[in-house]
Amino acid sequence: MASKCVHKGCGKVFTDPEEPCVYHPGPPVFHEGQKGWDCCKPRVLTFEEFMEIPPCTTGKHSTVDDTPAQAASPTTSAAPPAPAAAPVPVAPTPTLNRGATHSPAIPPPSNAPTPVPEEPESDDPSLAIPANATCRRRGCNGTYNPDASREEEKCVHHPGQPVFHEGSKGWSCCKRRVLEFDEFLKIEGCTEKKKHMFVGKGKPAGEEKVESVRNDFYQTASSVNVSLYLKKIDKDKATVEFSPTSITLDLPTTDNKRYKDSYELFAPIDPEKSKFRVLGTKLELTLVKGDGTSWPVLRKDDRWSGERIQIGNAGRA
Repeated sequence: MASKCVHKGCGKVFTDPEEPCVYHPGPPVFHEGQKGWDCCKPRVLTFEEFMEIPPCTTGKHSTVDDTPAQAASPTTSAAPPAPAAAPVPVAPTPTLNRGATHSPAIPPPSNAPTPVPEEPESDDPSLAIPANATCRRRGCNGTYNPDASREEEKCVHHPGQPVFHEGSKGWSCCKRRVLEFDEFLKIEGCTEKKKHMFVGKGKPAGEEKVESVRNDFYQTASSVNVSLYLKKIDKDKATVEFSPTSITLDLPTTDNKRYKDSYELFAPIDPEKSKFRVLGTKLELTLVKGDGTSWPVLRKDDRWSGERIQIGNAGRA
């Protein structure tokens, strides 16, 4: 009898209980705009990138969710209630201090808004649908049944975007809000279409060129730490060449795309000590500074906003 695995990151329909299951054993973590899993290190900014983080553990499928609960924040409920304080006048909102530094807890977010990928309206009829494929529309999770008529399918999903705000979770297209991530995943869709979408549009023949990628960076007194957001980078074929004043990138992906570019850097680096690593949704660069200069921008020709993002002790002026 076929069953659906409830492990986070898996969700496959299986008949063999001994079949390997690749999943996230830890709970999701959402903190100050960043999203990830407690069981592994990648942290991303958007919900789409979060859902693409590759599972980190191999085990066996399960129909019982054994994900541990997220550690509760310490509370002070046992302490006696404090007397009500007198109302404090609200101070006027201060103007932005362009010389301020960002907290080292997380890399500072990009100034540019993250584009939301547009989903196709239906499946490409020329593409084969794999067995046990799951509907790609958010909140649906319908499974493909090759023996059933597709004309009888009903896809109940969320056409909006996920909304996470001050601990509550929900969808922009409907009003319900919950506190737990598991409950968020169970929020029923609010819009119905006649057919599921299992594969979407077909990919163009040949390699697709990626024109640009979003990037964030933060720095310490000795290094500049850069994230270039590109999904499914091929670890075995990706190359980054470091020179004293520039980096050259050649990043093919496993879904037939490629990003190639050369960055003329704001200040010199030490190419021998600089390094990179490929994660599920991005490339991370550690550029070791050659002269300790504080970088206001990553590339020499980037527009300088006047804000220097630095963590740690800055050099003396």
